[in-house]
Amino acid sequence: MHIPDGFLDPLVAGTTYIIFIVFAIITTTKVRNIKDEELINISIIAAAIFVAQMLNWPIPGGTSAHFVGGSLAGILFGIWIGFIIMTIVLVIQALVFRDGGITTLGANVLNMGIIAVVVGYLVFKAITRKEKNRNTVFLGGFAGGLLGAFLAGTACGFEIGLSTHFPFGVIESVIVMGSWHFVLGIIEGIITGLVLVYLYERGELLANH
Repeated sequence: MHIPDGFLDPLVAGTTYIIFIVFAIITTTKVRNIKDEELINISIIAAAIFVAQMLNWPIPGGTSAHFVGGSLAGILFGIWIGFIIMTIVLVIQALVFRDGGITTLGANVLNMGIIAVVVGYLVFKAITRKEKNRNTVFLGGFAGGLLGAFLAGTACGFEIGLSTHFPFGVIESVIVMGSWHFVLGIIEGIITGLVLVYLYERGELLANH
């Protein structure tokens, strides 16, 4: 799902960068005084997501499918800190490991650091709103992880399909990216659900959830 340099034309890349920057500015007004204990937990989750995202499976068209992790970050820490976690992961991957481009960083953050985070958070909150137990926590994590990965992959396909630099159209790229990430999203949903159940049973699921 990491879009390399050269896949997006200036219009698509610039639009996604604007969304990324606006979201980042809003985040700076929302996040205040992160506690040391929370910083430790944030670092652990960021490292786990970083490692998981490095496992890439090439798919037709030149991009890749991989675990996203944005839904898990959003569910555990909320939208704003989840966005920060994913942005840090994606920036390091782009600058140090050349996984994803610099000109396409806005799109990659939009897909994995905004869409996946927001979708995972909202889906989990909706499912666990009335009652929180082992089953609803797993279901919320599964649905959030699945939909977060699927919609992030679909958005990626939409962006590269719109780009005049990409050889395939919107329909082809959305079908390929969406279908692959739906399948992978099932696995990601299961993993997300199991992690949340584990934390819930240990009493470590964050208080704001």
